Amino acid sequence: MASPLKKLLGQTAIYGLSSIIGRLLNYALTPLYTSANVFSTDQFGIITEMYAYVAFLVVLLMYGMETAFFRYYSDHKNKDEVFSTALWSLLISTFSFITIVSIFAQPIAIALGYPENTEYVSWFAIIVGLDALIAIPLAKLRAENKAIKFASINFAFIGVNIGLNLFFLAYCLPHYQAGNTNWLIDLVYNPEIGVGYVFIANLISSVLRFALMLPEIIRVKLKFDVEIWKQMLRYGAPLLIVGLAGIVNETLDKPLLKWILIPTLGEVEAMTQVGIYGGVYKLSIAISLFVQAYRYAAEPFFFDQKKLDGSRETYAQMLHWFTAFVLFAFLIITLFIDIFKHFLQSTDYWVALDIVPILLLANIFLGIYYNLSVWYKLTDKTIYGSYLALFGASITISINLWLIPILGFRGSAIATFVCYFSMATLSYIIGQKHFHVPYSLKKLAVYFGLAIGFYFINLQLDFSNIIALYALRVLMIGIYLSVVAYIEIINPKRHVIKN
Repeated sequence: MASPLKKLLGQTAIYGLSSIIGRLLNYALTPLYTSANVFSTDQFGIITEMYAYVAFLVVLLMYGMETAFFRYYSDHKNKDEVFSTALWSLLISTFSFITIVSIFAQPIAIALGYPENTEYVSWFAIIVGLDALIAIPLAKLRAENKAIKFASINFAFIGVNIGLNLFFLAYCLPHYQAGNTNWLIDLVYNPEIGVGYVFIANLISSVLRFALMLPEIIRVKLKFDVEIWKQMLRYGAPLLIVGLAGIVNETLDKPLLKWILIPTLGEVEAMTQVGIYGGVYKLSIAISLFVQAYRYAAEPFFFDQKKLDGSRETYAQMLHWFTAFVLFAFLIITLFIDIFKHFLQSTDYWVALDIVPILLLANIFLGIYYNLSVWYKLTDKTIYGSYLALFGASITISINLWLIPILGFRGSAIATFVCYFSMATLSYIIGQKHFHVPYSLKKLAVYFGLAIGFYFINLQLDFSNIIALYALRVLMIGIYLSVVAYIEIINPKRHVIKN
């Protein structure tokens, strides 16, 4: 593997300590949330829906400034000016947002269908506001390759979040239900708050992470370069559209399930569908979390490599290795779904296991799309990113509106896959015209063919001997890895895998 890729792999591994391992620990709370003794499926639907809104708001409050920061921080002579300008911009916009939402919390809660829970709106205004405020200081750590500090801060956030969830839901709740309370439980626990404890834990941990980043924030200089700010806004504006459309693709299906199904199924059953879909979606975390950690490392890596000879070949290798790895994860999860399904404690969620392969493949193509997006980011043609994202959003909305009334959450899974597959395909076609990268489609076809082929073979297996069944599954994974090793390491220049 070429040295630039080793550097990327090393940074991805370090960032993974906070984004993969850390969030994996956070996702380990899913068995707790999906336990019938903690939350019902419709209550888990509330959590799923509220975090869908959070994802949208975080992108809106960032308005493309994070990527714009990377773009100008890497090239500008006065890096402190770029940092201070970006940070002051977010400080002003974020405090304005928190103030406005706090004033109109009641009507917003009514519009969302939670008139008795105005506090949800206020809590999440602070959560997303703090997340936006620390985005640029965290981005600065990434730009300066301070991955360990970055990981440590995020670990603290995740550790407190998990600890508080366990305290409220795994300690206070069962003791209260058993009638075995003590002074501490009586002091802090109120059963009427329910799912609100998940949000309270998030709020407290977000405040802690903001406090840990304060030394970076208070060192910012009182400099605001209007010209740099305008350039960053022009660069980031299309990326805001990209981000908003991307969040539509990632999260709109959850609220749509609620609002489309309520008229026919009623509120409780509609939220049950949202909860089941949100729970099963968690089974795709192995790929989605890797994609996120990879993005943390890859985005600054793209800009660093553009000045070097052979950068386009490096970008191609990045995609090949990325695809090989995520398809390996696809095989692990789908071949052993009979084990992974126990991640969801209640059997009520298992009725939706058939959509797991669809969601995994959807996330794989999302990751491929992120790799392909290098062409419009490096050529400053970010407007194409907005076109592609809007194209994907139109697919997401139209297919969800069409299929949800017919198939429920299965329609949402299909919409997610079609969206990301279409975006990746169109990005490749357009990108090769503007910024040619020598991707090997034959390599990718081999990897996809093997992974999907083994998945369908596994569906036909019906062994009474569980040891023989698992041995055959391991053999299929071994064959896949052997083929990847032969293509990428042993004989990477073999002519049959070239375009």
